Amino acid sequence: MQEKIKVAVDAMGGDNAPGEIVKGAVDAVNVRKDIQVLLVGKQDMVKEELKKYTYPKDQIRVVHAEEVIETAEPPVNAIRSKKNSSLVVGMNMVKQKEADAIVSAGSSGAILVGGQVIVGRIKGIERPPLAPLIPTEKGVSLLVDCGANVDARASHLVQFARMGSIYMEHVVGIKKPKVAIVNIGAEEEKGNALVKETFPLLKECKDINFIGSIEAREIPHGQADVIVCEAFVGNVILKLYEGLGSTFFRVVKKGLLSSLRSKAGAVLIKPALKSVLKTFDASEYGGAPLLGLKGLVVKTHGSAKALEVTNSIIQCVTFKEQDINGKIKNNIIGDE
Repeated sequence: MQEKIKVAVDAMGGDNAPGEIVKGAVDAVNVRKDIQVLLVGKQDMVKEELKKYTYPKDQIRVVHAEEVIETAEPPVNAIRSKKNSSLVVGMNMVKQKEADAIVSAGSSGAILVGGQVIVGRIKGIERPPLAPLIPTEKGVSLLVDCGANVDARASHLVQFARMGSIYMEHVVGIKKPKVAIVNIGAEEEKGNALVKETFPLLKECKDINFIGSIEAREIPHGQADVIVCEAFVGNVILKLYEGLGSTFFRVVKKGLLSSLRSKAGAVLIKPALKSVLKTFDASEYGGAPLLGLKGLVVKTHGSAKALEVTNSIIQCVTFKEQDINGKIKNNIIGDE
């Protein structure tokens, strides 16, 4: 029998918990037989949601956790004081090898703190970055870091590049992924102090396909597969991306419904338009893994709906099967 990948899911985390989280878990096990979901949260609430669905009962187990970490709580205090919260219980399951991964739409700060304090960093990894896949004209790119390390050093960015390259090659399947550092121009001498210090270090890396700088306007074109930056820049890029995408959808819809002629045209272009819009829907690509930890921690948007939760759970399978943590240890730490 095929061994199932065990994914702990924080059923109480996020704006749409537990309803959308539970639905996402059910959808995941209904399409994949190689996953077992451990729904962590208030047992009565979670089981009440599960009653709405048909699913293979052996693939979902409810793990009771009485407390919930709220978004506004100070992350360090929340992790320390709420030992029986859904997030902490789930992370401890990863630490104790009872689960292969945890997926949460909860507090970003608490996930970052819990990932480092409970799950722990791989020895030799200086800082774990958050690395979401973002849609581009050519497919997807990995944005690393988008929210974990605002005050990163050059050595951190070099590790981000190397870990991101491993992820894109073995999870997404891109051979020799192109790596670029976010800059305000293409020339090597441009940029702030951090970029200027990091650029030559990336050039010296023999195990990555470094192509130089990338300006923000080139990111949507898919000029690079791995986009390296510290978290302040990365988070601005990600939020602008999301805001621009949702605004574009609304403007297009408004334009198509503005007159009788445009409404008639909308009927003809609807199938093609839906396909294009789906390509640029971030929820299609799952959550952001926190790379460089001893176990897999995946952060989904706080507003995540079932589709994003499902895709976040499914992406854990490839991560586990490809032994990304093992490759990080062997290829990055083994060389240092």
